[in-house]
Amino acid sequence: MTQDLGTTRRLIQAGRTSATDEIERCIAAAQSDACAHAFTRTDFATARQRASQPGAQHLPLAGLAVSIKDLFDVRGQPTAAGSVVLADAPAAAHDCAAVARLRAAGASILGRTHMVEFAFSGVGTNPHFSTPVAWDARFGTLPGPARVPGGSSSGAGVSVATGAAFIGLGSDTGGSIRIPAALNGIVGFKSTARLVPASGVVPLSRTLDTVGALTRSVSDAIVAHEILAARRVTRSPAPLSAWRLAVPQTLFLEGMDATVAQAFARTLQTLRSAGAHIEEITLPEVAEALQINATGGFSAAESYAWHRHLLAQHGHRYDPRVRSRIERGAAMSAADYIDLLDARQRWSERMQAAIDGFDALLSPTVPIVAPTIASVAPADGQDPAQDAARDTAFAQANSLLLRNTSPINFLDGCGLSLPCHQAGELPVGLMVWHGPLRDDAVLNISLRAEAALAMP
Repeated sequence: MTQDLGTTRRLIQAGRTSATDEIERCIAAAQSDACAHAFTRTDFATARQRASQPGAQHLPLAGLAVSIKDLFDVRGQPTAAGSVVLADAPAAAHDCAAVARLRAAGASILGRTHMVEFAFSGVGTNPHFSTPVAWDARFGTLPGPARVPGGSSSGAGVSVATGAAFIGLGSDTGGSIRIPAALNGIVGFKSTARLVPASGVVPLSRTLDTVGALTRSVSDAIVAHEILAARRVTRSPAPLSAWRLAVPQTLFLEGMDATVAQAFARTLQTLRSAGAHIEEITLPEVAEALQINATGGFSAAESYAWHRHLLAQHGHRYDPRVRSRIERGAAMSAADYIDLLDARQRWSERMQAAIDGFDALLSPTVPIVAPTIASVAPADGQDPAQDAARDTAFAQANSLLLRNTSPINFLDGCGLSLPCHQAGELPVGLMVWHGPLRDDAVLNISLRAEAALAMP
């Protein structure tokens, strides 16, 4: 697997490498074929300058490369959110809070990354720009045809997996950090939303949006979270055997393809062999969340409120697949929205009561491996029947990719995806998760799980 931030920082401090050397390696990776289309904008000169500043090596990020999803305000640059509609937006006057915290911690910003238009899909395609290809950070290029990188933080995932960035700043509204992490063989952590400020970020859902990072290891995820949340994670030396874990059967395990099913079963056995106590539970409340959100949920209602004026003027320029999901919010009344708020509160109380006795829950991050890009490519108007088939395949893939991750957002919980596949398999993610403000337990358990899975 590509060397992580923690290891690289220790090598810098030992004088065995330097931030300037590492920036050159990251730039070479960003310019490689593996990273094609992952970045929408690069600024190598500024990154080199930042990495060479005296004292950078003593900061938490030591002058190392970070990528920024094109959803976040970066001083002096327009924030396009993956859309041609905002391509001519005025440059941001200030860094958003997350970018400012990364800079203060010593990040060298390599560039802005590709994303699904306005962050509204878990697949990773965007008809305005070429789609980056999924990459396996553990074992290199994926066999067979090009596969989607997952979304909406698609370029962020590829930038980290290919070695172009140590941290990919992303956002997660229904899985947009954890999905690309799973499909690219890396780590993605969605914290409790309130812990990281979302100011200066183009919103999808003000209720569900979470700012977070994709990294190469769980320890790097902890470093990134501590910077972004401006808090210290309480570390625990407790072994896996000290934690009570559960595998919910309802919904999470349905429709798994053979690769995911095999990897997940093997992972549970490995964790049990390492001492983990894992119980199977039903957790029917998870299925209720899909029913509650059947009309579009917060993402549809809140995105429509933000986009309705832009849609009136530029609707024809939107990705049709994104526009159709945003426009579902037009049919939701104020009464519907209040009902949704109340339903979420009641559901969350039941859900938290059901899982409160466990330290974390384990699930496949997504139930399928990455679909091929060709199977879900945007319509091109050349063959209406083929376009219709791709739209259907896209809708099915998007639903499956988001299915396991989105309940954690609805719960305002926290979840981390870490790779659990082996050589010769397409990337598969293990999701360790719990409810709100259980972040430290999830991170500590993920550290232990990662170590157990790395053992021969």
